[in-house]
Amino acid sequence: MFQGYYFRNLRFTNGYILLLIVFISCALLICINLFTIKILSANRAYINGESHYSKGQKDASRFLIHYLFTKDNLKWKLFQEELKVPQSACTARETLIKFGDNEIARKALVTGRNHPEDLDDVIWLFENFKKVSFLSKAIIEWEQADKLIVKLSALGKEINLKINSNILSSDDQKKYLHEIGSLSDELTINERNFSNTIGEGTRKIKNVLILINVVFILIIACSVSFYYSIMVKRLLASKKETEIKNENLILVNHELDRFVYSASHDLRSPITSLKGLIEIAQLEDDMEQIKDYLGLMYQSLVRQDQFISDIIDYSKNKRKQIIIEPVSLQEIFNESISELMHIENAGRITFTKELFTDQIQSDGLRLKIIISNLLSNAIKYADINKQQMFIAIKTYSHDGFTKIEIADNGIGIKNEFKDHIFEMYFGTNKNKGSGLGLYIVKEAVENINGNISVVTESNTGSTFIVTIPNHYGI
Repeated sequence: MFQGYYFRNLRFTNGYILLLIVFISCALLICINLFTIKILSANRAYINGESHYSKGQKDASRFLIHYLFTKDNLKWKLFQEELKVPQSACTARETLIKFGDNEIARKALVTGRNHPEDLDDVIWLFENFKKVSFLSKAIIEWEQADKLIVKLSALGKEINLKINSNILSSDDQKKYLHEIGSLSDELTINERNFSNTIGEGTRKIKNVLILINVVFILIIACSVSFYYSIMVKRLLASKKETEIKNENLILVNHELDRFVYSASHDLRSPITSLKGLIEIAQLEDDMEQIKDYLGLMYQSLVRQDQFISDIIDYSKNKRKQIIIEPVSLQEIFNESISELMHIENAGRITFTKELFTDQIQSDGLRLKIIISNLLSNAIKYADINKQQMFIAIKTYSHDGFTKIEIADNGIGIKNEFKDHIFEMYFGTNKNKGSGLGLYIVKEAVENINGNISVVTESNTGSTFIVTIPNHYGI
């Protein structure tokens, strides 16, 4: 008994030791990776800075050549502006060597078009690794390039002086063109060597990182494997908990089966109705009666199509990622109206549009779902007994929000239904809709951080107002 107790405690002690090894290994691995990531991030910043340096130098050379032949003062100003980029990099390098991290070096790096968030990494790498092989070689190339930039600046001043003194000859132009090209070629070599040196250092760091990762991963894997063998009995003790979870999964699957059954029933209902009408029509000789049956068949197919369309919209709204992009409300309204003209009595309705706001930043898919469903409802529930039927569309901006109003003079909504119209499967007339439309609209509006309200009166009409923030994050 004592021996069993001793081995049990020894087993748990070994388990804790293994966990400690895993913890220490992971901590060291994280620290090493963070340190390496900082170096790689700094290297990336240097390469990015070199690209700005190179572009500034090349653009400056190009503008100087234009100025040489066109004598356009604008080109001279552009030359000076672009030359500031490599000149600022030169100032930053000299300042960091002499004085280290200071405000002058940081301002020079920003003027050299380095991103402000990269400055800490750039300066940190320079101060701590300037004597390391790869960075030391890169700094030498940088220094040589700066000397050439000084020559390019002096050459530009010489050209400018001759142009202002009106003594620039065609021979001078040829000579200066050759000198600019030579300087540009030499600078290109320095810039390429700088990038290659930094890239070589980055690759070496990557290889070392891979080796260290492999070693630590092997340590962690072995420790976890031993720990797993010790904890097998504990895992077996969790069997009951797993069985409970399985029972919960069975309940979930049962609920899913019920949903599938309900959905299949709603999908099959119009088909069953259609089959019955076809059988009756086959026995009918009266053409007028057959036409009536065909009309009923068409209505069944329309309901089937609407239900499937609603399910698709519901699925898209739930699954599709929100993508904020420029959206034209006018295009969505025009497209939706065109697609809905097949609905009965749609051709009798007058559509008016007052689009004081057109282009907005929002999710185009969900706006299409919202607008299409609201217009579809307005058409379906139009009051055919009225001599003039209309749907009025209005968009405008107010207090940082875009408002979309869709008003109609249809049959409206009874007071007892107002609080339920946005509920799933609620519909005032199942022959006209699936009961999903307004539920999907509300879901889509909420997905883009908006809200929807309705002003309605039975036999008078309804006005749905959708309010969307001009910025999604609001």
